[in-house]
Parts: sequence; structure tokens; C-alpha cells
Amino acid sequence: MNKKLCTLLFTIVPMLIFAQEKGLAEKINEGFKPIADAWGSFVFYPIKLGEGIEMPLVIIMLLLAGLVFTIIFKFVNIRLFPVSINIVRGNYDDVDHATSGVMAGDPTPGGDAIETIRVEGEGEVSHFQALTAALSGTVGLGNIAGVAVALSLGGPGATFWMIIAGLLGMSSKFVECTLGVKYRDVGEDGTIYGGPMYYLKKGLKDVGKTTLGKILAAVFAVMVVGGSFGGGNMFQANQAAQQFTTMVGASSLSSALIFGLIMSVLVAIVIIGGIKRIGNITEKIVPFMVGIYFLAAIVILVANFSQIGNAFSQIFDGAFNAKGISGGLLGVLIIGFQRAAFSNEAGVGSAAIAHSAVKTKYPASEGLVALLEPFIDTVVVCTMTALVIIITNGDGSIMTYGVKSPDGVLATSKAFASVIPWFPYVLTLAVVLFAFSTMLSWSYYGLQGWMFLFGRSKVSDYAYKILFCVFIIIGSVASLGSVTDFSDAMIFAMAVPNVIGLFFLFPKVREELSKYLKAIGFLKA
Repeated sequence: MNKKLCTLLFTIVPMLIFAQEKGLAEKINEGFKPIADAWGSFVFYPIKLGEGIEMPLVIIMLLLAGLVFTIIFKFVNIRLFPVSINIVRGNYDDVDHATSGVMAGDPTPGGDAIETIRVEGEGEVSHFQALTAALSGTVGLGNIAGVAVALSLGGPGATFWMIIAGLLGMSSKFVECTLGVKYRDVGEDGTIYGGPMYYLKKGLKDVGKTTLGKILAAVFAVMVVGGSFGGGNMFQANQAAQQFTTMVGASSLSSALIFGLIMSVLVAIVIIGGIKRIGNITEKIVPFMVGIYFLAAIVILVANFSQIGNAFSQIFDGAFNAKGISGGLLGVLIIGFQRAAFSNEAGVGSAAIAHSAVKTKYPASEGLVALLEPFIDTVVVCTMTALVIIITNGDGSIMTYGVKSPDGVLATSKAFASVIPWFPYVLTLAVVLFAFSTMLSWSYYGLQGWMFLFGRSKVSDYAYKILFCVFIIIGSVASLGSVTDFSDAMIFAMAVPNVIGLFFLFPKVREELSKYLKAIGFLKA
């Protein structure tokens, strides 16, 4: 383990010094701008919905997928929500891992491949670890800064549509994560390889669309690698470094450099252990960081208990009566939907990679666990942030609705600090932890895509992890707007091949759901 870490460090530091002296980050940013602008325009191609009102095609695609799957699976997001909770609590572990019982006559319980059933039955992480690993990739700066920006643009009403989009996204997560487990690969050493790359390639082959599956899988793999370096890495490191250096009063390049180096070392220590170590860390970090943030929000809501009713009135009234907001009702709806999509990534396919490593023989069991993600991320955390901002913004001191807030983190920090003066310090810790956990998850997502493209060798493994750690440092010290814009667009470009595959493969998900519900006694066999 020490040898692996030393290898990473001795490779990272010289590359860092060279890049810093030559100013390569800034040069890359300048040269990359035309490509980033062109790619962003393609991915977020605007569809005109009204006078001066537009919505990116990819967001429309994600929302329609959520709506269609919610209807097809008979409101699985609500109907089976209690079952999802019970799975995470371990109530069905005896069925999930049993080799006898309800499905004893089936040599491949849950539909697993016969040649890998022994290994797949074990998996690498528990349901809870898989959930927290995936949550760590979505619960983050979008819940802190993104909500503030959404409120400044769309007013309190945007919160309502965020919640609706979050509920629809639960169904998309269920479908993609069920497929992630069903079509995962297992290495000779028991390592799990899964995600959209695999269910697009293997699943579409099952339905007679082999060529299409190979193309979509390759496209997705390229996008997830690019997205892991940008939105899942450099952006996180950059925002965390800015918040940290500002809070400690050392806003200089050298301070950011030290922060980036420390962060890269911490990430390296974790990611060289693979998904098992990532799961072990995130199962501790995610509840802790969400707990801190949630507790602070509760303190503020309790202190302003009498205003909670009014805040909800503003949310519901603003959702259908958007005075002073550009685009009116439709404008507020679009802002809320977009923020939810950016926050929980339902339909993008990233979470299916983490959930694929779970210990289970029934793919649908993990799909049901995964639907909790958008609920926690969007319905709970984003709504808590929105309520705090709405309540503390009664006098308009935090923001003016209808006018975009230039710095979402600052607005949220100001809202919390109005009741808890020392909260900016807590927010700094939360931002750093959010960024750290997001980088852990996205390093795994990117590595899976990388090894799908370049093979499962140690050289391939080390090459990706070294690059990932280098990009953490670069992201901490440089302004990389164009590069991160391009990478963010790559993340949402992942949704295109993924959603196409989901519509072809949802009948397989229906079969898996029926098998699992019969196995746990929810349906009669």
C-alpha cells in the first residue's frame, strides 16, 4: 500500500511543479474555450418553449424519462419506498444473499450469469455503502450553491418544481441501477466492473441491437472519463480551495497549491484501495456531512418556527404565480427542473457504476435502494437549503428574487450566518467534505470508463489514478472555466446514450422487479 502511494506522489509532484512553472493550466483554459463553447452548445441545445423561454434538450430528455418510468413502474418511487428503506436496514439480507429458499430451484437467482453467480452473490460493498458512495457523487456543492442560484432566478416557487423533478428522478435511478447490477462483469479476483458501459453493450445485445449497444457503450465511457476529470474533480477542488483559503484568510496561489496537494494525497490514499475503501469512507463521511448540514438547517428552522408555514406558502404560491420572475410560471418550472437534474443526476447513469458493486443476487434490490438517492439529495437536502434561504431572506438581504445571485455559496453562507454567526466555518468543513467525497466517487466512475476503453491492467489503473490526482491540484490553483464547462457538458452528454438504452431495456427491469418482490414475499409467487 505504501509503495502504491509513493508511486503516485513521486509522479504527481514533478508534474505539478512543471505545470505550475509553465502556466499550463491557464494556457489550456484559453485554448480550450472555443471547443468548450461549441460542445456546451451541442449538449445543452436549447428548445424554445415560449417567448424568451428555453430549456436544454438533455434536461427535457431526463425529465421525460423520469415521468415515463414512474408511470410504467406504477409509481415505484412512492409505492415501494418503504421496501427501499427496509432493504437498507438489512431486513431482507437473508433473502438477498441466500442460496436456498424461495428461489432455490433457480440456478441463477435474480438472473445472474451462471459463470459468475458465486462471485456476484458476494459483491464488494453493502447496500448502505453503495448508496453512500453514489450519494457522495451527487450530494455536494449543487445542494449548497446551486439551490441559492435557482432561488435567485426563479424565486421560492422553483423549490416546488425541484421536488417534483426529484420524485420523478427516483424512478430513473431505479431503472438504471437495476440494470447496472444485472449486467455487471466480475473479474477473476472478484472485482466488479459495472455501469451503463456494460448494460448498454450486453443488454442491447440481449435485445438484438449489438452494434448500437457497442457504440452507445463506447460513447458513454468516453463521456464519463471526461466528466470525472472536470465536474467530478477540478470543479470540486477549485470550489473547496476557494472556500477554504478565504475562510483561513490566506487567499493566495501558494495556499491553494498546498490545499490541492493535501487533497490529492488524501484522495490517493483512498482510491488506491478501490470501491471497497471508497465505500468504507463514504459510509462514514456522507452521513456525517449531511448530518452537520441538516442539523444547522434544523436549528435555523426551529429558531424561526413561526415562519415555516409562510415559507411553504411562498413555495406553493410562487410555483404557480410567478410574479417578477422572467418567463413566469414556465420560467420557474424550468429553473426548478434544471437544478434538480444537475443536483441528483438521475438518468445520467453515473450512480449505476457505484451501485453495480453491491453484494446481492437480485438486481432489483439495489435498484430500489438507489431510488432513495434523489429523495435524499433533492427532496430533503435541497429543500432544507431552500427553506433556510427563504425564511432568512424575508427582508431581501440575502438576494432579490428574479436577479441571479453571482455566488451561490456566499448567499447560502450569508443565510445560515444570519442565525448562526459561526456557520461559515461549518460551511467550509461541509464544502471540503462534499468536494472530497464527490471526488472519491467520480474517481471510481472515471476509472470504470477508462478501463472499459483501455483494458483492466495495472498500468491502465495507475495511469488513470495519477492523472486524476494531478487534476485535483490543477483544479485547486487555476481558473479553468472552459475546461470544467466542457467536462460538465460531458457529464450530461452521458445521459443521451444512457436514456436511449434505458428505454430499450426497461422490460428487463420489470422482470427483475417481479422476481425480487416475489422472493421477499411482497408479491405472491
